[in-house]
Amino acid sequence: MARSALLNVMVQAAMKAGRGLIRDFGEVENLQVSMKGPADFVSNADRRAEEVIFQELSRARPDWGFLMEERGTVEGRDPQHRWIVDPLDGTTNFLHGLPMFAISIALERDGQLVAGVILNPAMDELFTAEKGGGAFLNDRRLRVAARKSLPESLFATGIPFLGQGDHAAALYEMRQIMGETSGIRRMGAAALDLAYVAAGRFDGYWERALRPWDVAAGAVLIREAGGFLSGMDGEKFDHMQGDVACGNEFMHKSLVEQLQQATLRRKAASATLSALPRRNSGNLTRI
Repeated sequence: MARSALLNVMVQAAMKAGRGLIRDFGEVENLQVSMKGPADFVSNADRRAEEVIFQELSRARPDWGFLMEERGTVEGRDPQHRWIVDPLDGTTNFLHGLPMFAISIALERDGQLVAGVILNPAMDELFTAEKGGGAFLNDRRLRVAARKSLPESLFATGIPFLGQGDHAAALYEMRQIMGETSGIRRMGAAALDLAYVAAGRFDGYWERALRPWDVAAGAVLIREAGGFLSGMDGEKFDHMQGDVACGNEFMHKSLVEQLQQATLRRKAASATLSALPRRNSGNLTRI
């Protein structure tokens, strides 16, 4: 597979950072970690990987800006180009010795996503895509799955955890999808979920409350693999907005419909609960 010079820059940065992550992953018990929030850990490995990527991309394109998970926004002299980077998606997996984590690098040009790289160094899987050039896993061309039957489909999602996300909404959504499909998987790394949809391993994926670096590279992969993305309500996909639903044309449409049904069920249940008479403790008679 012939890669463009731009994609080669991204791949080289990811591969160099990935070698460091693998070394740290082999000594995961010895990592020093700090608490960034409830159940949201940031390791020294995460910071080192981000620094490697920052230095590599800055050396290759010194005028371009960054949006990074740890470093935040770094303004560049070229306002048209910005790298969007997650140096370690799946930190919790990483810290628990699970080999499902990834480096995610995307390029935004004039606000549009034009290239993406996702690397799982533990599995030696490199996903790449560039606008108009197709999507690839290592050297193999990718296409989204062709299934058009919900009962045969397999979906992925994220599940909120301690102190994060809308737990009630997630439960309604999973209950709705469970009743229509052959299963749901929770990988713990949004970038890999998206890459797996592009590779046809999952028929679709949805999740709320994501950040741009979670979805940017994966969105390029899915589009270049022939897939469709939107917000969870079916609105136009925007990597800056935080929620996503995706799959092939049929599965994407069906997923959005099922998620809308889940929202309606939740609203109906809430309305029913609100209509129930409230017990007035002051009128209770002690027996």
